Amino acid sequence: MTEYLPRVAETLLADKLDAMGAVLIEGPKFCGKTTMASKHAKSILFMADPEAKDQNLAVAHANISRLLQGDTPRLIDEWQLVPQFWDAVRNEVDKRNDDGQFMLTGSAVPPNLEEIFHSGTGRISRLKLRTMSLWESGDSTGDVSLSELFDKQIVDGASDIGIDRLAFLTCRGGWPKAVLKKSEKVSLMQAVEYYDAVTNIDISRVDDVERNSELTRRLMRSYARNQGSQATVGTILADIASNESNNLSDNTIYSYLNALRKIFVIEDSAAWNPNLRSKSAIRTSDTRYFIDPSIATAALGMGPNDLLNDLKTLGLFLETLCVRDLRVYADALGGQVYHYRDKNGLECDAVIHLRNGSYGLVEVKLGGSVLIEEGAAALKKLASKIDTTKMKSPSFMMVLTGIGDYAYARTDGVIVVPVGSLKP
Repeated sequence: MTEYLPRVAETLLADKLDAMGAVLIEGPKFCGKTTMASKHAKSILFMADPEAKDQNLAVAHANISRLLQGDTPRLIDEWQLVPQFWDAVRNEVDKRNDDGQFMLTGSAVPPNLEEIFHSGTGRISRLKLRTMSLWESGDSTGDVSLSELFDKQIVDGASDIGIDRLAFLTCRGGWPKAVLKKSEKVSLMQAVEYYDAVTNIDISRVDDVERNSELTRRLMRSYARNQGSQATVGTILADIASNESNNLSDNTIYSYLNALRKIFVIEDSAAWNPNLRSKSAIRTSDTRYFIDPSIATAALGMGPNDLLNDLKTLGLFLETLCVRDLRVYADALGGQVYHYRDKNGLECDAVIHLRNGSYGLVEVKLGGSVLIEEGAAALKKLASKIDTTKMKSPSFMMVLTGIGDYAYARTDGVIVVPVGSLKP
């Protein structure tokens, strides 16, 4: 029996099944959507099963309600192959008037959205499954709970991740198959295989628009170099235009980026807009991120040794890793992760904002006293600008480090937490 590592999103999935008629589970290929959903399903329809695909498609177009029959919750895997499933499920939920009836899993947004007539509001809930966080993969000790940080700032914990291990984890990523492989060499191959599949097949298959695989590779390399920045489409275009024809345009770049979003390869971070004491102009451009840091290293052809020889790039990709983990943990708390940057260059890598208005400020640093001091200074400067007569004070200010043996609280109130000690 294949080993299974529990996911943080499972509790949220169970809650959504209790509250709604159906749950749509979205996320990139190979992140474990079907495996996780199968643990909660009583019956399963694999739409893409090679032995039954043609039959399933024929039945779906002739009598789709037949495919909805089965013990509940019923999982319909790769439902986007037949977008009509959306309205069929919504209609069946209405008829049954009961919760926890269906789960839909897919690694792409349906290309033919015009075939969906109802939003599914009130019937179908959405859940995004990302690649595995360090807590899920067993690489974090979990000594420091993000949830508890919102209630109290008692910080005590340790991390086992050193610089060599951090470089490996960045390149390995959180792909379940990579996590479960015992050989580091084989583990590192998973992200490369994923990158090759995206550039050669998935980029065109998502909406049946033929796209150039070499241009996709150049675009993803540029995106990798711009991780954690607010690079514009024009910046990305200029980065790759020297190797392309003069016909390359902004619209072409938008088309490719939208396709990558549809298959959950990229997930940018929206800007946070707090109430400030001053009239500082806040930059509202999204910050560029892949959904997993290993995509960036695969796009640039970098391995752990390359990152160890280029600590600046390791620090850049560490931010993507930390944002991934914070998103997984924030989802479990019903929160969102944003970024902050104003016209004066004051930045905050991550702002974790909960529905009740509580929020935490996070700066990501590789480690070391100098970088930690820089991160703490930026956090305190931003906190001093927030108008606490109009919104809450931050629940915590955290420097999240890639390496470091211990989590601790500084005398100025800033907490220092290695990412290898964090959990939801």
